[in-house]
Order: sequence, then C-alpha cells, then structure tokens
Amino acid sequence: MSDQLNIYGYNPSLPAAIIFIILFSATTAHHGYQLTKSRCWYFIPFVIGGIFQVIGYICRAASHDNFYGIPLYAMQSLFILLAPPLYAASVYMILGRTVTYLHAENLSMVPVKWMTKIFVAGDVFSFLLQCTGGGLMSTGGSMRDMGSNITIGGLVVQLLFFGFFVIVTTVFHFRISRQPTSKSQSDRDHTRADGWKQRNWFTILIGLYIVSFLILVRSVFRLVEYKEGYDGYTMTHEVFMYIFDALLMWIAMAVLNVYHPAEILGDGKGGSREYSDVMQLS
Repeated sequence: MSDQLNIYGYNPSLPAAIIFIILFSATTAHHGYQLTKSRCWYFIPFVIGGIFQVIGYICRAASHDNFYGIPLYAMQSLFILLAPPLYAASVYMILGRTVTYLHAENLSMVPVKWMTKIFVAGDVFSFLLQCTGGGLMSTGGSMRDMGSNITIGGLVVQLLFFGFFVIVTTVFHFRISRQPTSKSQSDRDHTRADGWKQRNWFTILIGLYIVSFLILVRSVFRLVEYKEGYDGYTMTHEVFMYIFDALLMWIAMAVLNVYHPAEILGDGKGGSREYSDVMQLS
C-alpha cells in the first residue's frame, strides 16, 4: 500500500497496543469488582470508560500492518477519544456525594442539587461533540477536517467545564478546611492513626485532584494534536499519544483503584462505610 493510504501516518505499534490492552483490562476488571462489591452505581460511567479503552487498543493492535483500514481506525479513534468524558461523569458525581456525606452543602460554590446536573450536562454535550467529530473524521475527505474542528470544540467544552469543576473542588476544600463540619472532623480523627493507609474525605479529594489534572493534561494534548492537523508532528508520531493519553488515563484509573471513593462513601446514598469495613477484614 502507498503512504497516501496510510490513515495514521505510521504503522501502529503492536507491542504498545498489547501492553495497554493488558493494563486497561487489569484496572477495569478491578474497578468492576469494586463497583459490584460496593454497589456504587455512580461509578458505572468510569468502568464503561475503561472498557472503551480496552476496545480502542484492541482495534489499534488489529491495525498493525493494516493501517489503511477505515473501520478499525474509526473504532479506535472513537473509543479512545470518548473514554475520558465517561471518567469525568463519575468524577463529577463523586464531588456532589462527598459534599453531602460531610453535611457541608452550605460550603459548596454550586448547590449540590444542581452540581451533578450542571457538570454532567456539560460532559454529555462535550461527549456528543467529540462523538460527532470522531465519526466525521473517520469518513475521510473534506469531512475529516470538519470532524476535527467539531472534536476541537468538544475538547474546549470539556476543558471549560472541567476547569470550572477543579475551581469548585478547590474552593470547597478551602472552605471545609477553614470551617470543618462535625462529620469532616470526626472522619479525619477516625482515620488519623492509619498513617499512609488512611482513607477519608481528604483522600477522596486527593484522588479527584490527581485524576482531574491528568484528564486536563490529556485534553490539552488532544486539543494541540487536532489543532496541528493530520500532518502535524504530534499526530504523525505515535509516542505522544501513548505518553499523553494512554499512560495518563491508565494512571487515572489506577489512582482511583487505590483511592476508591466507595471506601468512604459506600453506595453514595447514605455515607455507608460497609465497603471499607469489608476491605479491611479482607
């Protein structure tokens, strides 16, 4: 095949794809176990995001020496592109449940009853834009550039909402540190003796900060990548995608394996710590 038919601009690496199939499969399987154990259904989008990653990298592995196949290119592009918005949906819901768990609704910039609705609505809008853009990009021709522009718009929306989410989280953290509720104080005191193993509302926020930072970096990378175009340096060098997308998103999933909010929030409905107790007994 001629280079003109090479959709990627390179031959997708088979070893790299296999490595991330294994990594994403492992962390997604563990998240699936944590989800069913705790019945924290607000984590379903996060697990689906992990499944999307696995499917996406399976398609990349199948694209090795088959880099002219449009269906495989379209599938890997869509599934990998759409996984982070699904992560974001669960992350948004975690903050609202944490605020409620700490009985600190008055300390939140955004009313809790609107928090999940506002951020998830923005996330869905971003998801739909990226889905539409990704679909158009896979058709090739003049529609490819239009799809790229729509995807850029979706990424901008995602960055705006996620940036605002980080501000809301930081302000809440600052306020509850200055004006602790009885619940937040007792929660910290209860786990203070556990050292690095401690799990409380503070470690939930730490997990949210880390995951939010990783998703923001990844989204900025994707924005730069699509802005440069299909002949750009980042788009035509596979290593950047694995460093600034695959690796960062796997770390994000692994971080929430360790700092899983269900250890404190339980199913998210009543602040149950049953999941945490079960894990400690195990």
